[in-house]
Amino acid sequence: MSRYIIVLLLAISLSACDAISTLTEGFKQSQEVATDIEKMTGSKPLVGFNWNNGSLTSVTVNFKGIPKDKSISELAEIARSSIKNQFKQEPKQIVLGFTIQP
Repeated sequence: MSRYIIVLLLAISLSACDAISTLTEGFKQSQEVATDIEKMTGSKPLVGFNWNNGSLTSVTVNFKGIPKDKSISELAEIARSSIKNQFKQEPKQIVLGFTIQP
């Protein structure tokens, strides 16, 4: 009986390692996206991501203010390109956001 418990605990711990690896890798990739976008726009955004069963479902790019000298379509293309290059796959959706002072 104790053998089954040990095998079960080992299986659970190995599956958790994969989840942690995915999370740390995703965090690293989101930081690389933020750095890429900062180089092209002069404004470093906050980049969040959501994975579901190994598939990148969404990436959120939130700027502090509206970057000068770039249109929304240019920002969207910059974000799309960087996300595709760093995450190595295209998400189902990309959300651009802007934080503004009232």
